[in-house]
Amino acid sequence: MSWSFPIGTIRGTEIRIHATFFLLLAWIVAVAGMAGGAAAAVENLVFILALFACVVLHELGHVFMARRYGIRTPDITLLPIGGLARLERMPEDPKQEIAVALAGPAVNVVIWLILTLVLGATVQTDAIETLEDPDQGFVQRLAMVNLILVLFNMIPAFPMDGGRVFRAVLALFTDRVRATRIAARTGQALAFGFGFLGLTSGNPWLVLIAVFIFFAAGAESSDTALQDRAKGAMARDAMITAYEALSPHDTVDTAAQAVLRSTQAEFPVIGADGRLVGILTRASIITEVQADRRTARVETAMTTDIPGVQLTTPMEAVLRAMQDSPPGVAVTDRTGHFVGYITRENIGEWLILSRH
Repeated sequence: MSWSFPIGTIRGTEIRIHATFFLLLAWIVAVAGMAGGAAAAVENLVFILALFACVVLHELGHVFMARRYGIRTPDITLLPIGGLARLERMPEDPKQEIAVALAGPAVNVVIWLILTLVLGATVQTDAIETLEDPDQGFVQRLAMVNLILVLFNMIPAFPMDGGRVFRAVLALFTDRVRATRIAARTGQALAFGFGFLGLTSGNPWLVLIAVFIFFAAGAESSDTALQDRAKGAMARDAMITAYEALSPHDTVDTAAQAVLRSTQAEFPVIGADGRLVGILTRASIITEVQADRRTARVETAMTTDIPGVQLTTPMEAVLRAMQDSPPGVAVTDRTGHFVGYITRENIGEWLILSRH
């Protein structure tokens, strides 16, 4: 995710913080400082950090349960509205998906039990209204927040945990694409409700959450439909084979001329041995030209570490490889020689044109 940077790694999963998270911290400190002074600001800052530590543990619950089913999780990103674990894929077995979805809230239940049974925190129904009040006590507030996290995440608004459970239950009785479509539309309907409640009550967080749920539900539905369409297809079915290539030793000015005489958005950079060494995007070429680096070599501006697949690689694997490669995926023959490439744009075109 752009505008985020890593702060550490836990058993192969990178923990990242989005830049907007610091805006939340600054806002919390500023509001608490104006209301109760420096001591209140520090206490609220520590509370928010403890809250997001619970969020990380929640996401790690998903991660470790997914790992039991052979699913990798490249990273977890902390956002102002919570955490986002980017699983390589969701399990297609509904029972496994239910287990993965429930693992996160289960962690918060365990934290809540420790805070209440071991540390003596009590939870009162009216505590929600004064949750930001430090007089309630640090442990009490943290226990209440973990309980709220459980209840909120189990709302059947896809793609939240409750929505994923809802989708998995539906998938027991119908196909996965239809189940996802129903769960996504339900989530978007609930998002409208959250948005209306947020606007009428003056709560910007509810509005932000509503926007996130609405667009994430639509994106998840489209992604599931794409994965379903990809079954049985191979890399060779969607790859670009007519293209203009560049050499690593070409200048940016040469690349700029290629932009003018073609419609390509990505230019494969091929070495003397016929193998792909990188991809240079139109955006990178324009940036280099604007910076007056026309004489620079293409190899200094291209994107390297492009994942490679073979002609017969299943399309599902191509889509997974493309998640970590914005420019595209290289397609090679059995000897490793470059024969074409696949971008997000032509995946979309393939999806439309291959419909029957």
